[in-house]
Amino acid sequence: MLTDLEKAQIMFKLARKNNWGHRYDRTEHFKRFENLNEATKELSKLGWLIIYKKQNFIGLALNTEHKKTIVEFIEKNMPYIKGAIK
Repeated sequence: MLTDLEKAQIMFKLARKNNWGHRYDRTEHFKRFENLNEATKELSKLGWLIIYKKQNFIGLALNTEHKKTIVEFIEKNMPYIKGAIK
């Protein structure tokens, strides 16, 4: 079962590394997340996550059009990092 906390943790990892728009990170760097495929599908349906399908890997980035909503979602589910994302 996928929780909002797991989604927030995935997005926080991308935001912390400044992976917005065309700056993406490979899915192999998210091995600790068991439900990564399910989470990426849900977040991309919302329009919050951009998936880059390359020949040798799949890249993930946060959508800059929904930056305010994404930051609010992360801070709501992970209140201890409030103000860490710019």
